[in-house]
Amino acid sequence: MNDDRYGQDALRPGWREVGRKVIPTQEAVRDLVVEEVATGFCGAIVRLEKQIVTLEDRHGALRLFPLGSAFLIDGEAVRLVVPARAPQQRARTASGSLAVAATPARVARGSRIFVEGRHDAELVEKVWGADLRIEGVVVEYLEGVDNLEELLREFKPGPGRKVGVLVDHLVAGSKESRIADQVARGPHGRHVLVVGHPYVDVWQAVKPERLGMTGWPTIPRSVEWKHGICQHLGWPHEDQADIARAWQRILGRVRSYADLEAAFLGRVEQLIDFATVD
Repeated sequence: MNDDRYGQDALRPGWREVGRKVIPTQEAVRDLVVEEVATGFCGAIVRLEKQIVTLEDRHGALRLFPLGSAFLIDGEAVRLVVPARAPQQRARTASGSLAVAATPARVARGSRIFVEGRHDAELVEKVWGADLRIEGVVVEYLEGVDNLEELLREFKPGPGRKVGVLVDHLVAGSKESRIADQVARGPHGRHVLVVGHPYVDVWQAVKPERLGMTGWPTIPRSVEWKHGICQHLGWPHEDQADIARAWQRILGRVRSYADLEAAFLGRVEQLIDFATVD
């Protein structure tokens, strides 16, 4: 064998990289979960500005870090970089519809969509607001489904004046299902559509992954549901102001229809079709 101990040029191109582990690059896209090595802070990317990335952990705490190689994904080192610019595509609304630019809101139709409470209305507005303004459909809240029959008597549904109603916890044998049946058999049943989702509260229509959970926890019947959820998440829950702030945190995690459960999405789309198709 010919052992050429002098056959390698120690200063050949690339000699500095010999034996060095190459750290892969990763675009710093929104909602990517990373861990910062020096501090151990783990969170999802919520903002990127001037080479500074903002992470938010499951408790809502925010931390700012410079881009670079001081991050881990699933325990593996990565170097965060500014995302490449994507090709220009036609904008879409939060509901996934093609956005219609520079179009004023349509004059409100006679038909309406009723939802049970303020949180339901705010969630529908955030995801479908642009579509509803184009269609001229107003969303109102009932402050409880117990008021539905009285409101229908006042509204007087009819042709061109239909009412779609979204109800929480519409499951067999529930109070909500009994009210829905009464409305369907009543004098306005032909012009009213009552649909619902199976969740205890509209909070559950938001995918739990958006809050760092694998699933919404089961709350004992002896504990008020929203207070129990806040306690599980480690959020303040002493009074109604705490509950309102908790909902705003949850609503803030919703960016589009992709963050909502299919059982909720389908019912809202069904009501919009009902209210807009004569």
